[in-house]
Amino acid sequence: MSSSLQPMSSPEFVAALRGLSHRYWGTHPFHHRLHDGDLSEHELKTWAANRWYYQCMLPQKDAAIVSNCPLPEIRRQWLDRIVYHDGTQAGDGGIERWLRLCTAVGLDRDEVLDQRHVAPGVRFAVDAYVTFARTKPWVEAVASGLTEMFAGHLMRKRVADMLAHYSWISPGDLAYFTNRIDAVSGEGQATVDIVVRHSVTREQQDKAIEALSFKCDVLWSMLDAIERAAAKD
Repeated sequence: MSSSLQPMSSPEFVAALRGLSHRYWGTHPFHHRLHDGDLSEHELKTWAANRWYYQCMLPQKDAAIVSNCPLPEIRRQWLDRIVYHDGTQAGDGGIERWLRLCTAVGLDRDEVLDQRHVAPGVRFAVDAYVTFARTKPWVEAVASGLTEMFAGHLMRKRVADMLAHYSWISPGDLAYFTNRIDAVSGEGQATVDIVVRHSVTREQQDKAIEALSFKCDVLWSMLDAIERAAAKD
Protein backbone atom coordinates (compact mmCIF):
# COMPACT_ATOMS: atom_id res chain seq x y z
CA MET A 1 0.00 0.00 0.00
CA SER A 2 1.36 3.40 -0.94
CA SER A 3 2.06 6.00 1.73
CA SER A 4 1.59 8.67 -0.95
CA LEU A 5 -2.17 8.20 -0.85
CA GLN A 6 -4.27 10.75 0.98
CA PRO A 7 -5.52 9.69 4.44
CA MET A 8 -9.01 8.33 4.58
CA SER A 9 -11.62 10.36 6.39
CA SER A 10 -12.54 8.99 9.80
CA PRO A 11 -15.82 7.45 8.53
CA GLU A 12 -14.00 5.86 5.59
CA PHE A 13 -11.30 4.49 7.86
CA VAL A 14 -13.79 3.01 10.32
CA ALA A 15 -15.78 1.52 7.44
CA ALA A 16 -12.61 -0.13 6.11
CA LEU A 17 -11.95 -1.65 9.53
CA ARG A 18 -15.53 -2.85 9.90
CA GLY A 19 -15.33 -4.30 6.41
CA LEU A 20 -13.19 -7.12 7.78
CA SER A 21 -16.11 -8.50 9.81
CA HIS A 22 -16.64 -11.32 7.28
CA ARG A 23 -13.23 -12.68 8.28
CA TYR A 24 -13.99 -12.79 12.00
CA TRP A 25 -14.03 -16.26 13.54
CA GLY A 26 -17.78 -16.10 14.05
CA THR A 27 -18.10 -17.13 10.40
CA HIS A 28 -15.86 -20.21 10.79
CA PRO A 29 -17.61 -23.59 10.17
CA PHE A 30 -16.62 -24.82 13.64
CA HIS A 31 -18.38 -21.88 15.26
CA HIS A 32 -21.45 -22.51 13.10
CA ARG A 33 -21.51 -26.08 14.42
CA LEU A 34 -21.08 -24.81 17.97
CA HIS A 35 -24.06 -22.50 17.62
CA ASP A 36 -26.17 -25.13 15.89
CA GLY A 37 -25.66 -27.58 18.76
CA ASP A 38 -23.75 -30.03 16.58
CA LEU A 39 -20.59 -30.34 18.67
CA SER A 40 -20.01 -33.49 20.70
CA GLU A 41 -18.95 -33.27 24.32
CA HIS A 42 -15.42 -34.12 23.21
CA GLU A 43 -15.42 -31.29 20.68
CA LEU A 44 -16.70 -28.84 23.30
CA LYS A 45 -13.94 -29.89 25.66
CA THR A 46 -11.32 -29.47 22.95
CA TRP A 47 -12.65 -26.01 22.12
CA ALA A 48 -12.78 -24.84 25.74
CA ALA A 49 -9.33 -26.18 26.66
CA ASN A 50 -7.69 -24.61 23.63
CA ARG A 51 -9.53 -21.32 23.90
CA TRP A 52 -8.22 -21.22 27.47
CA TYR A 53 -4.71 -20.68 26.14
CA TYR A 54 -5.91 -17.63 24.24
CA GLN A 55 -7.71 -16.26 27.28
CA CYS A 56 -4.79 -16.70 29.66
CA MET A 57 -2.39 -14.98 27.25
CA LEU A 58 -4.53 -11.87 26.74
CA PRO A 59 -3.20 -10.08 29.85
CA GLN A 60 0.35 -10.60 28.59
CA LYS A 61 -0.66 -9.19 25.21
CA ASP A 62 -2.20 -6.16 26.89
CA ALA A 63 0.82 -5.71 29.15
CA ALA A 64 3.00 -5.63 26.04
CA ILE A 65 0.87 -2.82 24.63
CA VAL A 66 1.18 -0.87 27.88
CA SER A 67 4.95 -1.36 27.95
CA ASN A 68 5.33 0.00 24.40
CA CYS A 69 2.98 2.96 24.72
CA PRO A 70 4.55 6.33 25.63
CA LEU A 71 1.21 8.00 26.43
CA PRO A 72 0.11 7.86 30.08
CA GLU A 73 -3.56 8.39 29.21
CA ILE A 74 -3.55 5.31 26.99
CA ARG A 75 -1.59 3.25 29.51
CA ARG A 76 -4.08 4.12 32.26
CA GLN A 77 -6.99 3.16 30.02
CA TRP A 78 -5.39 -0.09 28.89
CA LEU A 79 -4.49 -1.29 32.37
CA ASP A 80 -8.19 -1.95 33.01
CA ARG A 81 -8.05 -4.78 30.47
CA ILE A 82 -5.32 -6.58 32.38
CA VAL A 83 -7.28 -6.29 35.60
CA TYR A 84 -10.45 -7.45 33.83
CA HIS A 85 -8.88 -10.75 32.81
CA ASP A 86 -6.59 -11.35 35.80
CA GLY A 87 -9.03 -9.99 38.38
CA THR A 88 -8.14 -7.99 41.44
CA GLN A 89 -7.47 -11.14 43.46
CA ALA A 90 -7.22 -14.91 43.06
CA GLY A 91 -10.49 -16.49 41.97
CA ASP A 92 -11.70 -13.33 40.23
CA GLY A 93 -11.66 -12.06 36.66
CA GLY A 94 -12.34 -13.19 33.12
CA ILE A 95 -9.76 -15.99 33.22
CA GLU A 96 -11.49 -17.52 36.24
CA ARG A 97 -14.86 -17.26 34.49
CA TRP A 98 -13.43 -19.15 31.50
CA LEU A 99 -12.18 -21.88 33.83
CA ARG A 100 -15.73 -22.23 35.15
CA LEU A 101 -16.94 -22.89 31.60
CA CYS A 102 -14.17 -25.45 31.16
CA THR A 103 -15.35 -27.40 34.20
CA ALA A 104 -18.96 -27.13 33.01
CA VAL A 105 -18.13 -28.90 29.74
CA GLY A 106 -16.46 -31.73 31.68
CA LEU A 107 -12.81 -30.73 31.97
CA ASP A 108 -10.80 -31.03 35.16
CA ARG A 109 -9.37 -27.69 36.24
CA ASP A 110 -5.83 -29.07 36.52
CA GLU A 111 -5.83 -30.46 32.99
CA VAL A 112 -6.82 -27.03 31.68
CA LEU A 113 -4.18 -25.23 33.71
CA ASP A 114 -1.35 -27.53 32.66
CA GLN A 115 -2.33 -26.98 28.98
CA ARG A 116 -2.05 -30.66 28.07
CA HIS A 117 -4.84 -30.32 25.50
CA VAL A 118 -3.52 -27.21 23.74
CA ALA A 119 -2.94 -27.99 20.06
CA PRO A 120 0.39 -26.87 18.53
CA GLY A 121 -1.43 -24.75 15.96
CA VAL A 122 -3.35 -22.92 18.67
CA ARG A 123 -0.20 -22.28 20.67
CA PHE A 124 1.61 -21.04 17.56
CA ALA A 125 -1.21 -18.65 16.60
CA VAL A 126 -1.67 -17.22 20.09
CA ASP A 127 2.06 -16.81 20.64
CA ALA A 128 2.29 -15.01 17.29
CA TYR A 129 -0.39 -12.61 18.49
CA VAL A 130 1.49 -11.84 21.70
CA THR A 131 4.72 -11.39 19.74
CA PHE A 132 2.90 -8.99 17.41
CA ALA A 133 1.85 -6.89 20.40
CA ARG A 134 5.39 -6.90 21.78
CA THR A 135 7.18 -5.99 18.57
CA LYS A 136 4.86 -3.75 16.56
CA PRO A 137 4.12 -0.07 17.20
CA TRP A 138 1.58 0.24 19.98
CA VAL A 139 -1.12 1.71 17.73
CA GLU A 140 -0.94 -1.33 15.44
CA ALA A 141 -1.13 -3.64 18.46
CA VAL A 142 -4.21 -1.77 19.67
CA ALA A 143 -5.75 -1.96 16.19
CA SER A 144 -5.30 -5.73 16.14
CA GLY A 145 -7.77 -5.90 19.02
CA LEU A 146 -10.53 -4.25 17.02
CA THR A 147 -12.15 -7.65 16.57
CA GLU A 148 -14.06 -6.32 19.59
CA MET A 149 -16.22 -4.48 17.06
CA PHE A 150 -17.59 -7.82 15.89
CA ALA A 151 -17.80 -9.64 19.22
CA GLY A 152 -20.81 -8.28 21.12
CA HIS A 153 -23.53 -9.67 18.88
CA LEU A 154 -21.73 -13.00 18.59
CA MET A 155 -21.49 -13.36 22.37
CA ARG A 156 -25.19 -12.71 22.82
CA LYS A 157 -25.98 -15.34 20.22
CA ARG A 158 -23.52 -17.78 21.76
CA VAL A 159 -25.14 -17.56 25.18
CA ALA A 160 -28.61 -18.17 23.76
CA ASP A 161 -27.52 -20.98 21.45
CA MET A 162 -25.39 -22.83 24.01
CA LEU A 163 -28.18 -22.74 26.59
CA ALA A 164 -30.62 -24.01 23.96
CA HIS A 165 -28.48 -26.87 22.68
CA TYR A 166 -26.21 -28.02 25.50
CA SER A 167 -28.47 -28.85 28.42
CA TRP A 168 -25.65 -29.55 30.89
CA ILE A 169 -24.44 -25.95 30.66
CA SER A 170 -26.17 -23.45 32.97
CA PRO A 171 -26.44 -19.65 32.62
CA GLY A 172 -23.88 -19.22 35.38
CA ASP A 173 -21.37 -21.34 33.47
CA LEU A 174 -21.50 -18.79 30.65
CA ALA A 175 -20.59 -15.87 32.90
CA TYR A 176 -17.50 -15.16 30.80
CA PHE A 177 -19.71 -14.24 27.85
CA THR A 178 -22.55 -12.55 29.72
CA ASN A 179 -20.10 -10.45 31.72
CA ARG A 180 -18.08 -9.60 28.62
CA ILE A 181 -20.95 -8.43 26.38
CA ASP A 182 -21.28 -4.99 27.94
CA ALA A 183 -17.53 -4.64 28.42
CA VAL A 184 -16.87 -5.35 24.74
CA SER A 185 -19.40 -2.74 23.66
CA GLY A 186 -17.65 -0.01 25.61
CA GLU A 187 -14.11 -1.18 24.90
CA GLY A 188 -14.82 -1.63 21.21
CA GLN A 189 -15.80 2.00 20.70
CA ALA A 190 -12.98 3.23 22.92
CA THR A 191 -10.48 1.21 20.89
CA VAL A 192 -11.86 2.56 17.61
CA ASP A 193 -11.49 6.09 18.97
CA ILE A 194 -7.85 5.47 19.95
CA VAL A 195 -6.94 3.99 16.58
CA VAL A 196 -8.68 6.74 14.62
CA ARG A 197 -7.10 9.47 16.73
CA HIS A 198 -3.57 8.10 16.43
CA SER A 199 -3.65 6.83 12.82
CA VAL A 200 -3.43 10.12 10.98
CA THR A 201 -1.47 9.25 7.85
CA ARG A 202 -2.60 6.87 5.15
CA GLU A 203 0.33 4.59 5.94
CA GLN A 204 -0.72 4.41 9.59
CA GLN A 205 -4.32 3.72 8.59
CA ASP A 206 -3.24 0.96 6.23
CA LYS A 207 -1.06 -0.58 8.95
CA ALA A 208 -4.02 -0.56 11.33
CA ILE A 209 -6.16 -2.39 8.78
CA GLU A 210 -3.36 -4.89 8.23
CA ALA A 211 -3.12 -5.42 11.99
CA LEU A 212 -6.82 -6.20 12.28
CA SER A 213 -6.53 -8.54 9.30
CA PHE A 214 -3.67 -10.32 11.06
CA LYS A 215 -5.78 -10.78 14.20
CA CYS A 216 -8.59 -12.28 12.12
CA ASP A 217 -6.04 -14.73 10.71
CA VAL A 218 -4.92 -15.62 14.24
CA LEU A 219 -8.46 -16.40 15.38
CA TRP A 220 -9.30 -18.34 12.22
CA SER A 221 -6.10 -20.38 12.52
CA MET A 222 -6.99 -21.21 16.10
CA LEU A 223 -10.31 -22.71 15.06
CA ASP A 224 -8.71 -24.62 12.21
CA ALA A 225 -6.30 -26.17 14.71
CA ILE A 226 -9.07 -26.88 17.25
CA GLU A 227 -11.18 -28.56 14.60
CA ARG A 228 -8.28 -30.80 13.53
CA ALA A 229 -7.38 -31.64 17.13
CA ALA A 230 -10.95 -32.62 17.95
CA ALA A 231 -11.21 -34.81 14.87
CA LYS A 232 -7.87 -36.54 15.54
CA ASP A 233 -8.66 -37.45 19.12
